[in-house]
Amino acid sequence: MRFAKRVGLLAPEGAYQVLARAQDLEAAGREIIHLEIGQPDIQTFDNVACAGIRAIEEGRTRYNPPAGVGTLREVIAEDAGQRRSIEVKPSEVVVVPGAKPMLFFPTMALVEPGEEVIYPDPGFPTYAAMIGVVGGVGVPIPLREETGFAFDLEAFDDAVSDRTRLIILNSPSNPTGGVLSGAILEHIAEVAAKHDAWVLSDEIYTRLTFDGVSAPSIASLPGMRDRTVICDGFSKSYAMTGWRLGFGIMPEPLAERLGLLLTHSIGCTATFTQYAGVEALTGPQGQVERVVGEYQRRRDALVEGLNAIPGVACRKPQGAFYAFPNVTAFGRSSAWVADYLLEEAGVAVLPGGGFGKGGEGYLRLCFATSLEQIETALSRMAEALADLPTE
Repeated sequence: MRFAKRVGLLAPEGAYQVLARAQDLEAAGREIIHLEIGQPDIQTFDNVACAGIRAIEEGRTRYNPPAGVGTLREVIAEDAGQRRSIEVKPSEVVVVPGAKPMLFFPTMALVEPGEEVIYPDPGFPTYAAMIGVVGGVGVPIPLREETGFAFDLEAFDDAVSDRTRLIILNSPSNPTGGVLSGAILEHIAEVAAKHDAWVLSDEIYTRLTFDGVSAPSIASLPGMRDRTVICDGFSKSYAMTGWRLGFGIMPEPLAERLGLLLTHSIGCTATFTQYAGVEALTGPQGQVERVVGEYQRRRDALVEGLNAIPGVACRKPQGAFYAFPNVTAFGRSSAWVADYLLEEAGVAVLPGGGFGKGGEGYLRLCFATSLEQIETALSRMAEALADLPTE
């Protein structure tokens, strides 16, 4: 069967492949600990869930404007603007079903075939996929472990040219948990302005930071509001993964173009989920802070346990809810080690190679699960890896 090139090159996202294999093992009677999927183990907060149910009961189940319900766009503009110390107008907000469309659609709207797009490596697999779909030329920039998985600015400066149309940032990062400092963002902003490039800043984990660290937005720097698209959403901070509710902030002319893309693709985002989003942003925020505190405790336990396993070395992530341990000492590919841990230890993790060449030699473990599960996983991993010689 012949397919268009734009979809023929697409590959599955590794997390869903590992999840499917893990579920097959569970169906066969195995007990599997899931550290592969980036999904909070908590339920959507009660007040948010009740707001969604109430919206359905009130009949808020009909079409709404493609760019989103006006009330939610107003609330997002106020909340996101305050958190990033920028002024945001509701007309600059576009609501989408999940954050992923806010990665794809701006890329479609901005990048012509043959134009170059810089993106982090290792990085979220969707970045490379969307660049390929629009016919762009992907230019991966290494994230180095020794610098806390920050952008390699020397490689970045060498890669940027007048052919660069878009620069993709992700801070805090999936899969590394790294956070880009203000100084690094200032450097990237200066280079972007020099080459008249846009920036797509994936900030879906912006509220999940630890040890007093904050994740500044490049949009807050002078002159960057006019060339930045912020991608954010409700899945991670409010445990709303299945609600599919995301949003973007961008200059109004681009927001209008994205509204047209939405008109001719998805139509609109479900109305009742948007009213749940209003409650999420205007309701009590202490519950988010408590969850972040719990993630930090889980992070500390996981990182300490990983570093106690001979052959494993793990930096402490500053944000998101992923650990990214180095397992090169075992002399095997990350995919081999991940498969081994699933089959022998019953622990589902992701191979770092699935996040780009820069991720080879690492594993991604999600610590958005209970301390009990983390401790059991560590015990199983230590026992299984003890049988593997290190270099």
